[in-house]
Amino acid sequence: MKLLGIAAVLGFAVASTSAFAHTPLCSCYDNGDGTVLCEGGFSDGSSASGVGVLVMDANGNTLLEGKMSEDSEFEFDKPDGDYKVVFDAGPGHAVEINGSDIVE
Repeated sequence: MKLLGIAAVLGFAVASTSAFAHTPLCSCYDNGDGTVLCEGGFSDGSSASGVGVLVMDANGNTLLEGKMSEDSEFEFDKPDGDYKVVFDAGPGHAVEINGSDIVE
């Protein structure tokens, strides 16, 4: 019985950890044709389909707002000047990528 109790506690601990192990991941690439492709997901393998994406200028103004596609991708026309991409999966789950870091 004691072993069963220990196994139950360990099982719960692993399940709890898995529930919180949900780190957002996002990478963006300059396609070389005036467009940028961003791919998103989560560290546990979850899809990013429907996750919000913002493209913002250097002053923090929103240039473009959209969502990750069914394939966890978001493609947009590369803006002129400085910009950043924000992959926003909710509080504490946002990834910001500076446009200067997005290369071919």
